Amino acid sequence: MRWFVVIILLQQCFCSAGQEFPRTEMDLARITDDLVAFQDEDIPYDEIYENYLQLFSNPLNLNKATAEQLRHLNLLTESQIANLLTHIRENGKLLSVYELQAIDEFDLLTFHRLMPFVRVFSPENELNSDLLNRMYTEQNTYFVSRYERTLERSRGFGEPESYNRFVGGRDKIYLRLRSTRANDFSYGFTMEKDAGEPFGWEPQKNTFGFDYLSYFLQLVNKKGIANLVLGDFQFQFGQGLVLGNSYGFGKGGETITAIRKTNTGFSPYTSVNESGGMRGFAATLRLHPHIFVSPFYSNTRRDAPLHYNNGFTFFSSILSGGMHRNQQERANRKTLGERVFGTVINYKQANLDAGVIVQAVEYDFPLLKFPNAYNQFAFRGRHNINAGIFANYIWKNINIFAESAKSVRGDFAFIGGLLTSLSRELDLAFLYRNYGKRFYPFYGNALSESSASQNETGFYWGLKYRFSRKYSLGGYADLFTFPWLKFRTYAPARGNELLIRLNYQPSRKTTAFCQYRREGKPRNAATESMIYAVERVVKNNLTVNFDYQLSAYLKLKTRAQFSSVESRDGRSKGMTIFQDVVFTIKKFEFSTRHALFDTDNFDNRQYVYERDVWLSYSLPAYEGWGVRNFVIIEYKLNRHISFSGRYARTTYKDRDEIGSGPQMIRGNTRNDLKLQGVLKF
Repeated sequence: MRWFVVIILLQQCFCSAGQEFPRTEMDLARITDDLVAFQDEDIPYDEIYENYLQLFSNPLNLNKATAEQLRHLNLLTESQIANLLTHIRENGKLLSVYELQAIDEFDLLTFHRLMPFVRVFSPENELNSDLLNRMYTEQNTYFVSRYERTLERSRGFGEPESYNRFVGGRDKIYLRLRSTRANDFSYGFTMEKDAGEPFGWEPQKNTFGFDYLSYFLQLVNKKGIANLVLGDFQFQFGQGLVLGNSYGFGKGGETITAIRKTNTGFSPYTSVNESGGMRGFAATLRLHPHIFVSPFYSNTRRDAPLHYNNGFTFFSSILSGGMHRNQQERANRKTLGERVFGTVINYKQANLDAGVIVQAVEYDFPLLKFPNAYNQFAFRGRHNINAGIFANYIWKNINIFAESAKSVRGDFAFIGGLLTSLSRELDLAFLYRNYGKRFYPFYGNALSESSASQNETGFYWGLKYRFSRKYSLGGYADLFTFPWLKFRTYAPARGNELLIRLNYQPSRKTTAFCQYRREGKPRNAATESMIYAVERVVKNNLTVNFDYQLSAYLKLKTRAQFSSVESRDGRSKGMTIFQDVVFTIKKFEFSTRHALFDTDNFDNRQYVYERDVWLSYSLPAYEGWGVRNFVIIEYKLNRHISFSGRYARTTYKDRDEIGSGPQMIRGNTRNDLKLQGVLKF
C-alpha cells in the first residue's frame, strides 16, 4: 500500500494547467462487443486494447487521413470511407466532426463510434511554434499510476527457502506517461513491476527500479521524414505475413473489414507484453510523392532458457510471460540478444498501394527445439531472412489485397482476398491463405487458425447484410487444413468454423445481439494402445447480449453465454450469466457485475470481458462452478485529476484450492484490489 501513496505524491509533481480531452471517452466494452465476434484465449486482447488506446491518444485528423488510416479504425465500411473522402474532395475540409452526420451512410451510431478516435483541427491549432515548445506546452498529455494486489497470499509468497519462492513483494505497480499532438509528435514511457518481482536498481541486469521499462519518441511529417520512432516500436506492413507484430483481430473481429490488415507502418510500442516490442529506430522516408522507404533496426534482449552441451550454447524457445519472480524466472531474464532489421519500399498512388519487404532476424545463440513428431520442420539456427511483396488496390467498389513471402531457407506463404459492397445493404469478403510448413514468420500476424502463419491453408467467406437501420446480420465460414502435424495434432488434418450473428440497434442507447459459433478442430486422443489417434472436437457457443441505457445516469448490460464440447469422451457443457450496472451521479461513477458460472471442464471455460479502470482491461476465464463479482468506483476531482478503485471477488463452490504451483491459493475465494490515479494535463 505504501507504493500507491508514493505514486500519488509523484503525480502531484507533474501537475500542469490544461484542458480536458474534448472527446468521448473510449468504451472498450462496447468496442469489444461490436468488433470482436467471440471472446477466446487466442484473440490478442492486450494488443487490440493497445491499438485503440494508440488511436485514442493520437486521434486521426479527418481532413488529412488517408483511406488506409481510416480502414485501420475497423469502424467504417469501404463505401463509408469512399463517401467521406469524396465529400472532403468536393466540398473542402471539414469544419467540425459533427459534419460527418451529413455524409451519406454515416448514421448516428457510426458517428458515436468514431468520436473517440477522430478530430477536425481548426486553423488556430496549426503548428505555430517550434517543436520543443509544442512538446512542452501540449495539453493532450496524461499520467497514470496504478496499484494492484491479490489479498490472499499465494504459495509462492509463503515457502521459505523454496526454489519457487517469489523474491519480491505482493504489489503490482504500473506507471504510464504519454503526450501526443496528432500529425506532429508523440512521446511517453511505461513502467511495470509485477507481483513477486523485486524492485531494485541493477543496471548490469537491465533492471532500473521497475522490472519492465518501455519508452519512445515519435516525430511525424518533418520535411522528408514521414514518420520516425526512436525507442520501442512495432510495425504493420502488407497483410502481416512478415511484418505484423502490431495488433490484429483475425477471425475474432468484425466479419468483413477486420480480415484485411492495414498498411499503417511504424508506431510506438506501449504494451506491457514484454516479448512483443522492438527497440531501436524505425523511419519512413518520403523520397518522392509516391515512393517511401522504411528502414528499421531493433537490438533487444529476450527471456529464454539457455542450454549447454559440451561448451555449445543454444536455446529452445523464447518465453513470453514476462514474469521474473523466482530464481528460475530470473535466471532466464534477458539472456538472449536479438537483432531484427530490414526495410520496406512502398509505392502509393491513387488506388494502388504496393511494396517490397525484406526482414532479417539474428540471435546470439542458435535456436534448436528438442525434436518430436510435429516440430521436425521448425526453424533451426541463428539467422533467418524473409522477403515478400504486397499490393492493395481499389477498383470501383472492390478492395483487393494480397501478400506473398518466402523464408530464404524455407517455404513460400501467400494470403489474398477482396472486400466489396454489392449494395448499401450487403458487404462481402473472401480470403485465401496458404502457408508452408517451412515458412518462419517470427513477427507476423497474418490471419490464421493457428497461433503462427505456418503449415496451414484455408478459405474464408464473410458477409454482412443490413435489413434496416435497426437490424443487421453478419457471419462467416472458414475451412482450413493443416498439411503437416502440429501441436496436439499428430497427423495432417482439417477443420472448419462457422459464425452467425444477428444485431438489433434501435437507437444509440439500446443494442442487442444473438450469436452462434460452431468450430470443429482436430485434436489428439489417447487410445488403449497408448498411440495417439486424431479425433474431431466440436465446440458450440451461443451468446445473447443486451445493452440498454435507461437514463443519462444509468446503464445496464445483461448477457448469457452457453457452450458445449463434443468429443469421443462424450459431451460436456458450460454457461455463464451476468448483469452489469453502471450508475453516474455528479463526479462519481459506479460500475458493478454479478456473474454466475458453471462449466463441466476446462474446455468449456467462459471468456468474458469485464469493465476496468481507465486504460486497463480484464478478461478472466470463468471455469468451474462459482460466483464472480466486481465493483468499480471512479471519482473525478476536477478536469485534470481522477481516482478510481476496483474490487473483484471470485468464490468457487467446487474446490478448496485455486490455481496451481507457486500461484496456488488455499481456500475457495480470491479477492483482487486495484487502485488508480489519472492526471490529464
